[in-house]
Amino acid sequence: MNFTKKEKIDLSFAGFMISLAFAILLSGGIEKLLRSNSVLIVAFLLAFLTAGIGFLLHEMMHKYVAQRYGLKAEFHAFYGMLWVALLFSLFGFIIAAPGAVMIHGRINNEKNGKIALAGPLTNIFLALIFLILIFIVKNEFLSLLLKTGLTINSLLAVFNMIPTAPFDGGKVFAWNKKIYLIITIISISLFIISFFL
Repeated sequence: MNFTKKEKIDLSFAGFMISLAFAILLSGGIEKLLRSNSVLIVAFLLAFLTAGIGFLLHEMMHKYVAQRYGLKAEFHAFYGMLWVALLFSLFGFIIAAPGAVMIHGRINNEKNGKIALAGPLTNIFLALIFLILIFIVKNEFLSLLLKTGLTINSLLAVFNMIPTAPFDGGKVFAWNKKIYLIITIISISLFIISFFL
C-alpha cells in the first residue's frame, strides 16, 4: 500500500486520539482521573492494543481492498470529531468518527460494498482472535486486555454496520442484503457474548 505524508500524519494522530479517548473512558472519566492519573497509563496501553489497533486495521483494510480494485484511496482524519470524542470521553461516553478512507475512481455498488465490508470484517476477525485467546490465556492483565479487545472490536463492527450513509453498513446493505444480515448478526452476537465473559 502507498501512503502520502499527510495520510501517515492523519493515521498516527487519529490512532493516538481514539486510543486516548478510549483510555479516558476505560479509566472512568474525568472524575476518576482527577483522583489518580496513574491508571491512565495502563488504560492507554489497553486502549491502544484494542481500540487503536482495531481502528487502524479497519481503515487499512478499506484502503487495501480499494487499491486492489485499482482505485485511489487515502485516509483523512476528522480532526474536529477526534477532539469531540476526547471531550465526551471525559464524561463517560464516546461518539467516535475519527476519519474515513476517501476513494476516487470508477466504482460500482459491488466494489463499494466489498470495500466497505472489509472494515467491519477486520474487527470481527480481531474480536474472534480475542475470544479464542480468552479461553487459553490465564494471566489477569492479559485476560483484561483480551476481554476489552473482544468488546471494543465487536462494538466497532456493530457500529459500522448501521445500514445508512455514511456508515459501512449502508454501502454493504445497498450491495448485498443477505451478506449485510449475516455480518450484522455475527457482530451483535460477539458483542453480546463479550458481556458474559
